[in-house]
Amino acid sequence: MISEKLSDGSVGTTSTSPRVPPTMRAIVQRRYGSTDALHHTITATPAVRDGEVLIAVSAAAVDRATWHLMTGRPYAARLAYGLRRPKTPIPGCGLAGTVVEVSGQVERFDVGDRVFGIGRGAFSEYATAAEDQLALIPNGLDFEAAAAVPDSGLTALQAVTEVAQVAVGQSVLIIGASGGVGSFATQIASNIGADVTGVCSGAKAELVRSLGASRVIDYQRAAIESEGTNYDVVLDIGGNTPLRRLRNVMQARGTLVIVGGEGGGRWFGGADRQVRALAWSRFTTQRLTTFIATEHHEGLDTLARMLADSSVVSAVTRRCALADAPRAIDDLVAGRIAGKAVIVIDHGIIDHDVSEAAGAS
Repeated sequence: MISEKLSDGSVGTTSTSPRVPPTMRAIVQRRYGSTDALHHTITATPAVRDGEVLIAVSAAAVDRATWHLMTGRPYAARLAYGLRRPKTPIPGCGLAGTVVEVSGQVERFDVGDRVFGIGRGAFSEYATAAEDQLALIPNGLDFEAAAAVPDSGLTALQAVTEVAQVAVGQSVLIIGASGGVGSFATQIASNIGADVTGVCSGAKAELVRSLGASRVIDYQRAAIESEGTNYDVVLDIGGNTPLRRLRNVMQARGTLVIVGGEGGGRWFGGADRQVRALAWSRFTTQRLTTFIATEHHEGLDTLARMLADSSVVSAVTRRCALADAPRAIDDLVAGRIAGKAVIVIDHGIIDHDVSEAAGAS
């Protein structure tokens, strides 16, 4: 959210770097639509509120959530995003960077700290974030690798350890194993000691194997039933496989976790599948469930420890400049990106020719 300094005194005292400029480069969206609605422009640097910090963003993650907020689809989500236009005109949430300003109520961070987590308006040079949605970047980890973690890593961690409760020796099928969430879920489940089978396109199979999958099913050549295995756990990440087929590859007391979903109607997207799964779960020994990930620093702290000891790595395969963010989103939706794509933000760029520079701030 872009805002001026509050006049009601709610910002409180701050600790700030003198180098924070009043304006910044950002990707700004004033209406719902395709990537044509995104503009690389100059806008006001956001102001911190109580419990927030201001971050000089060095890298930001590109993920499916960005596309959903950009298009405003499914339409039901506009109740939260904004009915007619996005409430937050700058897209992006997963980020990594350096704290440059701290509100008076923040206790966990100081100016100069290297942090990663969930922020508002990450596709920009500066973004705000709540203190409890950030963690310190482990020593030796670069900003790009850290930025890939927050949204996808938190979702994967909770899906595998809290919802599915994957255990040593279990057989786990991960549909969408080459994507952002899938690349982390594959590693986390494998590290626990599960036998992981990943589903992805053939072009991304080597990546999935390198992340710990014992087997890979190329969905372009074979069905998920092709291995003839009944799995203890099935994670369906951003997929649209019918529930009947998912249940057919599960153990009688197996667990299905639906993580997001694509396709479906324009009003509810793939959410109807999640609703039907929860309803069917009452009438079967199979556990059919879904969840919404919690964005809190405790999960980020856990992921930071995993990153520090290299038990989990960020599968960053695409890096692009801020101005090229729209193309990266198009490539992600088209399935042309394996693992994670990140936007790398160079604060040394001075560009007076960005689009709509005079009128977008």
